[in-house]
Amino acid sequence: MTEPLTLAAQATTADERALFEAFLDNYRAVARAKLLGTSESAARKRLVPSATTLGGLVKHLRWVELGWFQRVLAGIPAEDLPPVPWTDEDPDADFRLEPEETVASLIAEYDAQCELSREVARAHQLSDTGLHRTHGTVSLRWIYLHLIEETARHAGQMDILREQLDGAVGPEI
Repeated sequence: MTEPLTLAAQATTADERALFEAFLDNYRAVARAKLLGTSESAARKRLVPSATTLGGLVKHLRWVELGWFQRVLAGIPAEDLPPVPWTDEDPDADFRLEPEETVASLIAEYDAQCELSREVARAHQLSDTGLHRTHGTVSLRWIYLHLIEETARHAGQMDILREQLDGAVGPEI
């Protein structure tokens, strides 16, 4: 994979779709880089009062990708997708790491989910729409912008957590 930030920098005069793809892939790479190279215990370490951890953020981002691209845009029914970890009674379960989850498995699942998202997106035009349970009809264009926003926000949280854990800074860790 290209180094984080290089993807977006290479797309400065690209068309709208290429810009969306480059910026989203850029932040995906940043999030991935923040988790890579950490120990299993560091990936699980809670440094803030919430359930936020490096590993938990990557796990959450995997489920965000699945929800928006497969469920909303592609319209795949929930029963045909992997079961989501959260429930109304346990809304933070997608942030919680289970004992069998490892840094390697989290990254592999995230990478695989991102590739599925890319495949779904390639099969649609930016104006194609899907139905979200609370937002109503949303276009692929809107999904791209939302995923850029969500992934960048969590990558920023990961910047701070990683610096607290081992002093590592920068998007290209």
